[in-house]
Amino acid sequence: MAKYRLVLLRHGEGAWTKENRFCSWVDQKLSSDGIKEAQNCGKHLKALGFEFDLVFTSVLSRSIQTAWLILQEMGQEWVPIQSSWRLNERHYGALIGLNRAEMALNHGEEQVKIWRRSYDVTPPPISESHPYYAEIYNDRRYKCSDVPQENLPKAESLKDVLDRLLPYWNEKIVPELKSGKMILISAHGNSSRALLKHVEGISDEDIINVTLPTGVPILLELDENLHPLGPHQFLGDQEAIQAAIKKVEDQGKVKSAEKSNPTV
Repeated sequence: MAKYRLVLLRHGEGAWTKENRFCSWVDQKLSSDGIKEAQNCGKHLKALGFEFDLVFTSVLSRSIQTAWLILQEMGQEWVPIQSSWRLNERHYGALIGLNRAEMALNHGEEQVKIWRRSYDVTPPPISESHPYYAEIYNDRRYKCSDVPQENLPKAESLKDVLDRLLPYWNEKIVPELKSGKMILISAHGNSSRALLKHVEGISDEDIINVTLPTGVPILLELDENLHPLGPHQFLGDQEAIQAAIKKVEDQGKVKSAEKSNPTV
């Protein structure tokens, strides 16, 4: 029997997710579909009888908004929420704002997959001339972070995400988990993948094949040493979840029309 249970999820679909662009640290609200995903997630968790004591989010709006909507659907709006930049999405550097399918056409699907899914490959860093540099680094939310703004990342691999997430996991989340609290983490695709890699001991090579759909809760059941009792479980309609995973994987592929007519 599990000593500790934890629910983790990637936020609902954001506006740029819908447009197939690298969103990363640019702050975006949920799309209309993303709002529905979060609401449906809350309804499903309520039907399964989950009662949360504490919620952790990143400092990005789509992560926080997802948590709000889930708690609202569950009738648990009073549950405290703690937010940290350490749960932010991976910083995609110079790739921020670019369309994944167009990049696959220009650089090849394999290169885009490496940039998106590999463990230790870092994309080119963001420069001050980047159109979203000022929006990110002048944002007031990062003045409240636990590191000076000049030390915030300019690009990250998944390994870098895990390195900045682990102190928060070990110092903030684990003690709450061990105190007996039922925890919900509303995070992002790559911060969630990094956490799964750590908790489940997924290899550097295998993590490239781990894909998380938006708005789907993941249950982790852990023993007294925080070791998993089994693989993580996607909660919900399994056929629909597999279709959602494929949709995410296809974001980094050339569209079929462009494949047949590359001059388009």
